Amino acid sequence: MRDPAPWQKRYERMLVLALLFGVMSQYLFVGADAGISALLFVLGFYGLFFYSIQGRMGGFEKWQGRVSSGWLLFIPIFMLTLTYALYANSLFRVLNVFAIFALIVAQTALLTRSSVKPWYRGAFYTEMMFLSLIKPFAFIAVPFSVFNRRLKETKRGDATRSTLNKVLLGLVIAAPILIVVLSLLASADEIFFSWMIEIPHLLGRFSLGDGIFRAIVAAFFAMYTFCYIWGLLFHKSTDSFNASLAGQANVPPRNERIEFDPITAGTLLISINIVYVLFVVIQFSYLFGAANGLLPEGAAYAEYARRGFAELIMVSLINIGLLMCGLHLIRRSSKLAESIRKLSLTVLIGCTIVMLVSAYCRLSLYEEAYGFTQTRLLVHGFMLFLGVLLVIAMLRIWKEQFSMGKAYICVTIIAFVVMNYMNVDARIASYNSNRFERTGKIDVAYMGTLSTDAAPALLKLQARHPNLDGLNKVISRLEKEARADYKWQSWNLSKQRVR
Repeated sequence: MRDPAPWQKRYERMLVLALLFGVMSQYLFVGADAGISALLFVLGFYGLFFYSIQGRMGGFEKWQGRVSSGWLLFIPIFMLTLTYALYANSLFRVLNVFAIFALIVAQTALLTRSSVKPWYRGAFYTEMMFLSLIKPFAFIAVPFSVFNRRLKETKRGDATRSTLNKVLLGLVIAAPILIVVLSLLASADEIFFSWMIEIPHLLGRFSLGDGIFRAIVAAFFAMYTFCYIWGLLFHKSTDSFNASLAGQANVPPRNERIEFDPITAGTLLISINIVYVLFVVIQFSYLFGAANGLLPEGAAYAEYARRGFAELIMVSLINIGLLMCGLHLIRRSSKLAESIRKLSLTVLIGCTIVMLVSAYCRLSLYEEAYGFTQTRLLVHGFMLFLGVLLVIAMLRIWKEQFSMGKAYICVTIIAFVVMNYMNVDARIASYNSNRFERTGKIDVAYMGTLSTDAAPALLKLQARHPNLDGLNKVISRLEKEARADYKWQSWNLSKQRVR
């Protein structure tokens, strides 16, 4: 029998490392909240990943997947993973699971050239979903095949036993000797004996149900990770999606892009812009405090200013949809028509930016009246994010060769990381404390729903107002939450400060 190829020798070690990764994963997460364990988990995955793909990629093809954009993704992945050890915001702890997973899939695909699509095209993310959610399950039998092949080679080796066979044989021989030696040592030393009698107690702490659940979790992480990396190593360098479509009957090789007539589209945009320009005039009046004279009788200016920000956000999203259609679905024709198209889209963006500024101010006034919440702060951030996207779109209108897709993806990743590091709960507690100093109003019940991130600001408020109704109870709950079921895997800076 000929020796296996050099790359094939790594398969069994990959499987062993994947099993160890599964065991580590269940130890980090089962029965413990994610904390510093999230960082250890991601580091463990990358250790397995880079060991598996070192030197080669996609079977026996040379590895040429050192894409700079893939390496850059380490920055948001590391920063988002680190938030589990820094903050305790429950919303972002859930969102970051999906964000980190998506970023890791995109990065590993870029580094291994598992997709022929550019990363700034929508088709790339369709392939990422296939690569992460469907393709790994096609290789579910591979680990068993690798293990079965090892057993066959062990049985086939008559003269020289394999390393695994030697290890198993050594354990069998050592078992009776260990029993005798341990009995003698336990009789000779009371301290050693005390350690020995603790072993049954340690084993008694683990129930059968807990052990089965941990085994299932470990098996899931091990199998999925191994099969996912296997799918990265063995892929076709052709466009599988287009190839499958081309094989179907009556399917044209290239779909005709739907395009609107420039005159029709120009009329549509101009009509909408006329309405928006009139609306923007009112917004400017509101922003400069001159809208009092425009209000109907009996309407209060303060109440008017605090309403409508949700509606403005919806309109802004609709305008972004119109903008995308105007950029990509209007047929190019004469220079005059092109100028009208670009000017109309520019006016549309300008009006939308004014709407966002108005909505931002309205929400700020609403928070001054009713307090700060997580939803309201996130909406603030979302409006700023939309504003950046609109500025990018403005650049794209007048500079055709500018890649808006690349810019949007980069800005989205940066914005999500920034929102994680804003420490939303701490800001809410700080803003509401300052508002209490000015107005004497505070919703202590809502403050009680915040995470331990809010504890420093609440302690400062307690120092200034020790008799504030309900505040002591909120702080006691946060202290109890920080000390409850503490495990090292769940270490978190936010909870550590409270402890």
